[in-house]
Parts: sequence; structure tokens; C-alpha cells
Amino acid sequence: MRALVVYAHPVPESFGAALRDTVVEALTAGGHEVRLVDLNAIGFNPVMSADERRHYHDAGVNEIPVADQLEHIKWCEMLVFVYPTWWYGVPAILKGWLDRVWVPHVAFLMPTETEGIRPNMRHIRSIVAVTSCGATWWLSKWVGEPGKRTLLRGIRTLCHPLCRTTYMALYRMDTVSAESRARYLEKVRRRIGRL
Repeated sequence: MRALVVYAHPVPESFGAALRDTVVEALTAGGHEVRLVDLNAIGFNPVMSADERRHYHDAGVNEIPVADQLEHIKWCEMLVFVYPTWWYGVPAILKGWLDRVWVPHVAFLMPTETEGIRPNMRHIRSIVAVTSCGATWWLSKWVGEPGKRTLLRGIRTLCHPLCRTTYMALYRMDTVSAESRARYLEKVRRRIGRL
């Protein structure tokens, strides 16, 4: 499968980087063709400009500012997000990537008087989210895990009708032991290896 790994963490030596490397290694070992987009490393600007918003619904014109990223999502069959959960959601740079890249006429077809929004990323058959959370499992569930819902429900609606989703999270990231982090990396390696 063609797997696009979208990584969002500003610190090169973070645990997130270890997750990213584990994911890429497991996908490669599993025979997948892998592309990595490191949003911070490429200096992706998450802020939609006024001009971009004015032309958001204009087919073709809305593609120009993010053409390189659109090429990635048109190419992939599997989308893997690796990110820290901050304030129960995805980091601003990842949210901005979703806002700017998943544009009408490419990612989805605009609603009409007789039809709702229609998916246009039907080639994507798998979405995976790999994250770490400072909060506990219980608190994360109580808040509703908006990051998980955005990726595994919101983005999934634009993909293949049978698109499968996988979610992996290490809770209490700031207080767990080194052994717990190592076990989580191994869990990620095994689950990604089975995709």
C-alpha cells in the first residue's frame, strides 16, 4: 500500500520522533511504499490567508497554495498521523494542514440542493492515528477526544466507504516510566506491522 505519514511535532528529539521512526520502519518492513511529511521540518504554514479563504471554493485556484501536499493525499492509500495530543486535539500545525489541504473539489465535492457533501478521497482505505496524551485515559474519554474524532470520523467520511481506522494512544505521557514508553513503541511497531 502507498502510505503517507503526516508527522507533527516541533522538537526533533521528542518521543514523537521515536513514534514517527517506529511507524516508518514498521510500514517499510511490511512492504508498504512510504512517504513522510514532517510538517514542522518543511515549515508548513498552518494559517489560511484571506486570499486562500476567498478562493476556497474555486476549483483549481484553491489547489495552487498547497499543490505539493495535495499530490501526497492524491497518491496515498493509507494515511498515518503521528502527533502529540495537546488540549485533547491535534497540534495547530496539523489542524492547519487539514484546513488548508483538504479543499473542495479535491478532497470532497461540495453539497448541492439535492445532495450533501460527497467524498472524493475514495482511494484512501486506511487511516491510522498514533499519539501520546498528557491526560489520563478517563479524562481523555470524558472530554471526548476531539483529535481522534476529527481524524477517524471527520476525515474518514471523505475516504473509501470501507475505510478502516486504527487509533493508538499512550496516556499520561508526562508521568509514565521509560519502560511504559518502550512498551508503547513496541505495541505501535506490532500493530503497524500488521496493517
